[in-house]
Amino acid sequence: MRRALIFVAIALLGGAGVLAGPRVVAAARAGTPRARRAWVTAYRLTHPNAEPQNWLSTGHDYSDTWFSPLKAIDDRNVGGLGLAWHDDLDTHRGQEATPVVVDGVMYTTSAWSKVQAFNAVTGRRLWQFDPKVPGRIAIYACCDVVNRGVAVWMGRLYLATLDGRLIALDARTGRPVWSVLTVDPRRPYTVTGAPLAVAGRIIIGNAGAEYGVRGYVSAYDAATGKLLWRFYTVPGDPAKGFESAVLARAAKTWPPGWWRSGGGATVWNTFSYDPDLGLLYFGTGNIQPWGRMPSGAPADGLLSASIVAVHVATGQYAWHFQTTPGDRWDYDSTQTLTLATLTIDGRPRKVIMQAAKNGYFYVLDRATGRLLAARNFVPVNWSRGIDPQTGRPEVKPEAFYDVTGQVWVGTPGAAGGHNWQPMSFSPVTGLVYIPAQEVSFPYLLDRAFEPQALATNMGIDQAATSLPPDPKIRAQALAGLKGYLSAWDPVAEREVWRAPLAGPWNGGVLSTAGNLVFEGNAAGSFVAYRASDGKRLWSFAAETGIIAAPMTFAVAGKQYVTVLAGWGGIFPLAAGELSFKSGRQVNRSRVLTFALGGTDRLPAAPPEPTSVVPPPAVRVDPALAAQGAQEYARRCGSCHGDGAVSGGLVPDLRYSAALRSEEFWNAVVDGGAFESEGMVSFKSVLSAAQQAAVRAYLIERAQQSYAASAH
Repeated sequence: MRRALIFVAIALLGGAGVLAGPRVVAAARAGTPRARRAWVTAYRLTHPNAEPQNWLSTGHDYSDTWFSPLKAIDDRNVGGLGLAWHDDLDTHRGQEATPVVVDGVMYTTSAWSKVQAFNAVTGRRLWQFDPKVPGRIAIYACCDVVNRGVAVWMGRLYLATLDGRLIALDARTGRPVWSVLTVDPRRPYTVTGAPLAVAGRIIIGNAGAEYGVRGYVSAYDAATGKLLWRFYTVPGDPAKGFESAVLARAAKTWPPGWWRSGGGATVWNTFSYDPDLGLLYFGTGNIQPWGRMPSGAPADGLLSASIVAVHVATGQYAWHFQTTPGDRWDYDSTQTLTLATLTIDGRPRKVIMQAAKNGYFYVLDRATGRLLAARNFVPVNWSRGIDPQTGRPEVKPEAFYDVTGQVWVGTPGAAGGHNWQPMSFSPVTGLVYIPAQEVSFPYLLDRAFEPQALATNMGIDQAATSLPPDPKIRAQALAGLKGYLSAWDPVAEREVWRAPLAGPWNGGVLSTAGNLVFEGNAAGSFVAYRASDGKRLWSFAAETGIIAAPMTFAVAGKQYVTVLAGWGGIFPLAAGELSFKSGRQVNRSRVLTFALGGTDRLPAAPPEPTSVVPPPAVRVDPALAAQGAQEYARRCGSCHGDGAVSGGLVPDLRYSAALRSEEFWNAVVDGGAFESEGMVSFKSVLSAAQQAAVRAYLIERAQQSYAASAH
């Protein structure tokens, strides 16, 4: 009878997520957590601070605070941290995952959607699962072949793969239990975000706006993989009707014919959840294409660039707040959505907070979506401010580059004042810790734009705004880049302290009750700061840039801190020479775990090649190279770098052997010889003449770079 009662308690708390009496709760807490590996129930997920030794979801809790109540490591003893163990990952691309730890076992993901399980104390690898994502999918991964983590529920891990599968794995063995395809394989979707497990449902979104897809969020049954509901963030073809009343209203706010290119507004990052309200929160991405002809300029494009709340049980719309109506600057609202209770005007308010890509820090009532505060946390030149009543920005006329037809340098740029890297909220200090940055971007409408396959369809002239080879202009552009860790008071709406960094594109943030903030950075250091005043207390040389957010856990009373190291993401892929602002980083992908008194050591780094390869000694037709620059910017630059300068993740084409051999060039570009590594054939979209033009442009760039290096 007692076993039966425990089973009922598990079903109530873990499967349905409904309220239960104290005896049922006690039975569930006492009887199940360690009976099976990773037996994570609704009770455990909604009461994470009851077991501070664990880190049960990527953001630590449903509120996505990236905060831990652990304090054995604090601002007085953090100087004694040492490397406890490390594990070399078998991928050399960006690492963006935050691991979870359940009862002494760590689960994490790495690039190409692989999953690893470790003994969290010793680092012994228990198993690895490789979903074998086809390399060709990389062409549609605008921002690297990354993955941000897993969800854990009732003895299973849930993985979303780059090619759109949602896979349930047995937590003990790593073997698949079920797998479903969450996207239309005929469309250029990708998935990089971590799923969320809530009330027996697994929630997941997708990416691919720049390639022409329609965004949505899906909920699947955790036990079977059955689709339970789907919420679209873009209205579809009006001739086919709309899935909901809110989409029918939204359709009136979109530019003419929006559905033909999908619309974008993808939900590619994190989710938050309020168990009391039963609301699921997520942010949506940009409209596609960014640049639109003046006839479509006034359209808001709901629900793009918005914070959205839906009822988790049904997927029905609750409310939305649009941060950037009519977005044409790539101001996604997909950044961390953190839930907290703040004292505002003398009374406690349950809020949702976001340091948005557009440069404003928003505080909303999370029951209604009503705006409570909005203040810029980085310099902003696209807007004069936010109307406190309507929440709409007062956009400066010159920012409408698609209307003026002129180049406009936006601040923030497309990389945002804060990108996907998680911020952290400490209830101890009351501060939000933001990985902030200042990266401007030149926008210019492409008046000849037409959507094409195997291309980033942004509607802007990427070739005309590419960083020119002039070293003085490049130096000026580099000098303007900034990155810093900002401690923000969300009630007073001001920055309390700032820790300047070498440049932008730094790691996500962890704060703890030990008065500490941890962050990795683009210069290759993992750093601990005092949370109250920002004093730098400790650092570790990781031998590679860090972009992932750390986490912390404890086993047998001993606290550990873990971060995934591995330089990558959109900035080193697409920014070209600007990605060197913090130093030329090499990707060395590892799991790094620290503890007081840790004695592990990283192996000596191999020497990097220093010789410059001479370019082909041929005369390049400037007109042909100019034509090639247009094709390169549209199809190649998002991976191989602006101006053909690679950030180091993928080959630098200025030094490719394919420039010296037409046969080799044709085998790769036309024949797809490297498709398994992400370099697909462009035969279907580029003629032989166009391929030759791209090669001419790369030879020209190689010659320019070689000449510059000689001086």
